[in-house]
Amino acid sequence: VQQVIAAKWMTNYPDGNFYPERVISRAELASILVKAFELNRRQAIKKENLVVSDVPASYWAFNDIQIVLKTDIMKGYRGNMFFPNQRVTRAEGLAIFAQAYGVFQFPDDTVNEILASHPDAGLIPAWAKRAIATVVAEQLVNTDPQGNIFPLRPMTRGDMAFVLSKYLQRQNKLPETPEAPPAPK
Repeated sequence: VQQVIAAKWMTNYPDGNFYPERVISRAELASILVKAFELNRRQAIKKENLVVSDVPASYWAFNDIQIVLKTDIMKGYRGNMFFPNQRVTRAEGLAIFAQAYGVFQFPDDTVNEILASHPDAGLIPAWAKRAIATVVAEQLVNTDPQGNIFPLRPMTRGDMAFVLSKYLQRQNKLPETPEAPPAPK
């Protein structure tokens, strides 16, 4: 949690507490992903703002929601709705994180193989399997000791902090550049 706060990807509440058990909303997820992946620097941001009838320009996360929609990291719903206060399941949160991270285009057999060691893999919605296989393969997801992913549970701030901390650790590990052998004469 402290790493993620230090990176300014998530913050404590005004009372100074993090509240890891609190559930993440779609607006919070949008805001976190814009910061973590610097989505505001992507080319798509130059597009015109999209009309989202349930997110007025005065809404605290309006700009971040516009960015995730323009970059296709998150999608709206029927009738140009975003549902900013709707809570996110772990399947949704992990899949949307993977969308920002870059979903690996594993063949179906590989996706099934990656998820096979997780007893609750059958609960992962079909639309989220490839994305969740990506975060599982990259070891970015927290599970219980039996390997359950709990895809249908609400995603908490603690869950998101875990994923972000693993991603942050990956960013901080810069590979050493090997010495190239001299060219033959």
